[in-house]
Amino acid sequence: MIRPDLVDCWIFRHAPDGGTEILLLRRAPGRILPGLWQCVSGSVDGDERVALAALREVEEETGLGGDAIEVFYDLDLVNQFHEPSVDAVLVSAVFAVRVRADAEVSLSHEHDGARWLAIDAAWQEVVWPGYREAIERIRDHLLDLDRSRWFELDSDGRRRVG
Repeated sequence: MIRPDLVDCWIFRHAPDGGTEILLLRRAPGRILPGLWQCVSGSVDGDERVALAALREVEEETGLGGDAIEVFYDLDLVNQFHEPSVDAVLVSAVFAVRVRADAEVSLSHEHDGARWLAIDAAWQEVVWPGYREAIERIRDHLLDLDRSRWFELDSDGRRRVG
């Protein structure tokens, strides 16, 4: 069994115009990779369930939790990457949440900007291949109602279909 070092969680919503938007967050100055547009990302604490770490990080970094979240998903994606600051290969489990269209973002000190972008624009904006893959999975699997149910998790981080 491998436990990830990190979790990433992509936030998306159905926009008022009928499209789908991805929330991108800009890393604040004074942090690793300042100015990078990204999803929610953070560490897994101790014995914390991996999926619940993703939900905790979403709430800590954006203020979105509880009723703001409509559906929680496992993207069936794990990224590995070399991080020079710790001279190690890190592993990140990737999740997504769909939030209400009117949900309001409240940023933590970790980010100094947030914006909702159409899926194609978000894909163009992000740098890392793993980020682009996550956006593609949202587009290809979570927007299809027949497929998306297989990726759904309950609020305890367990699969809904089974």
